[in-house]
Amino acid sequence: MKRDSILGTMTVALVLCVVCSVIVSSAAVLLRPRQEANKKLDQQRNVLAATGMDIESMTAQEIKSFFSDATRVRPVLVDLSTGETVEGETVGIDLAVYEPKKAAKSSELSQFVMTDGPTPGVSRREKYCVVYEFLKDDQIDLYVLPIYGKGLWSTLYGFLALESDTRTVRGITFYEHKETPGLGGEVDNPNWKRLWPGKRVFDDEGNVDFRIIKGRVAADAADASHLVDGLSGATITSRGVSDSVQYWVGDDGFGKYLKRQRSQ
Repeated sequence: MKRDSILGTMTVALVLCVVCSVIVSSAAVLLRPRQEANKKLDQQRNVLAATGMDIESMTAQEIKSFFSDATRVRPVLVDLSTGETVEGETVGIDLAVYEPKKAAKSSELSQFVMTDGPTPGVSRREKYCVVYEFLKDDQIDLYVLPIYGKGLWSTLYGFLALESDTRTVRGITFYEHKETPGLGGEVDNPNWKRLWPGKRVFDDEGNVDFRIIKGRVAADAADASHLVDGLSGATITSRGVSDSVQYWVGDDGFGKYLKRQRSQ
């Protein structure tokens, strides 16, 4: 067979394609465990970031050790329809590999978002969510809730940390979005996130009472503890975050779970 013949050229191309495919497939399979481990570590970093912990000073091993200590933090699976915590095995979920994003696209593990109040701007949400309960002296000291909702250009994914009273914000962080840098992208700005600690998302009767307003919150406003400054030039993103927080702490989100915790 001549090297410069059509058959020779096709054979070389075919062999190269097969070899490259094998290399790429092998790399994907071999690196998958490491990718999954890094993905889990990144999620753990963001959970801690919402609590206000100094994650920059923590090594990867320290973060892993923190989450492996059941006396410090425990992930629980919450049935949003009832607010009860459930064992993953009873609903066919392996908590170690459960991915809420994929669940939200599954007809079996998700449901339509139906509410008369603010919505996160998405059509479906998962039936079961993972809440991180932080412990201190065997008592729950902090709740970290996964939240998400539509901004101007994208869906923003983050975590909201609430104090043990389930009403007061400890912190918030957003780890994934495609909002405009300098405008909606300022949800990542540490200065803006520092406005959140101490804010309250419920009134004294347990009703959702929280808003991100346009402009600055007046220090002497009667409801200042329930308001956060809006992002300058990013009205739609601010409204999206505000609606998302209201939805996720409300009865269609984690509201029933939080009520159960308050009653205990």
